[in-house]
Amino acid sequence: MARMTKPSNASPVARRAVVAPDVGLHVEMWSGDGAAAPVVLVHGLASNLRLWDGVAERLHAAGHTVIAVDQRGHGRSDAPDVGYEIETAVADLLALIETLGLERPLLAGQSWGGSVVLELAWRHPATVRGIACVDGGVADMSHAYPVWDDCLAKLTPPTLTHLTLAELEARIRSGVPHFSDRAVEAYLHCFREGPDGKIEPRLARGRHLEILRSLWEYRPSTRWATLQVPSLLLLAGSDDESRMANKRRAEAQALATAAKIRSVWFTPGHHDLHLESPERVADLLLQGLSDGFFG
Repeated sequence: MARMTKPSNASPVARRAVVAPDVGLHVEMWSGDGAAAPVVLVHGLASNLRLWDGVAERLHAAGHTVIAVDQRGHGRSDAPDVGYEIETAVADLLALIETLGLERPLLAGQSWGGSVVLELAWRHPATVRGIACVDGGVADMSHAYPVWDDCLAKLTPPTLTHLTLAELEARIRSGVPHFSDRAVEAYLHCFREGPDGKIEPRLARGRHLEILRSLWEYRPSTRWATLQVPSLLLLAGSDDESRMANKRRAEAQALATAAKIRSVWFTPGHHDLHLESPERVADLLLQGLSDGFFG
């Protein structure tokens, strides 16, 4: 069972962590017990660290130091012209761990972030004590979209620059009416307001598509058999039969390896499980830390 938590009244400390020449990442840190494992939270494509707030606070209340990061080009981090493939995302995260002096943290990544933490753990197993892939980093995107042009057509983000923040908020509330005010606010943080009162995404469209291409080319299925790090898979169930079949095949392939893996389904579950169910996500991470699964 996960350890008991008490409400966390602490506010995170914001800082800029330099991870490459002229590239700094915005991070927010909740300092905890030095004897407890640190946890690093990594968001998905076109997202931001605010989506992890509920999880971070619950982990911190259990005594852990927690670091949430805006990846390159996202949120309040620097947005250089280059470096939007998965190899650079891994290098950025590895540099962040070293810069902050974190000793074998647990890494949790959602969606694209799941692929980033998986690849880092596969390449640098001694650096981390375990990973959690939150509805990401499990299925090969190319299985769902064998042809890149089909992936591009399906997953290119819509243009929303004609909307105001209020109009965007109304759309979000209509699309996910069960989400809390705090969750909606986290989504809004993916955008900034321009001088004309219209919005623009913090992640530029061209960079979004570069990351998408890198994700399409990435093959998590090739990593599980030789992965040396304990891994927790948190998967969102849905009524999309094709998507579910693809996820279940990928899950079965991962579980069939010799790797140390746990798999948990949230059914039904929104892709942003960490935003929809932060308490449950945090408790599953805490359980893995307290029962020795993550070492």
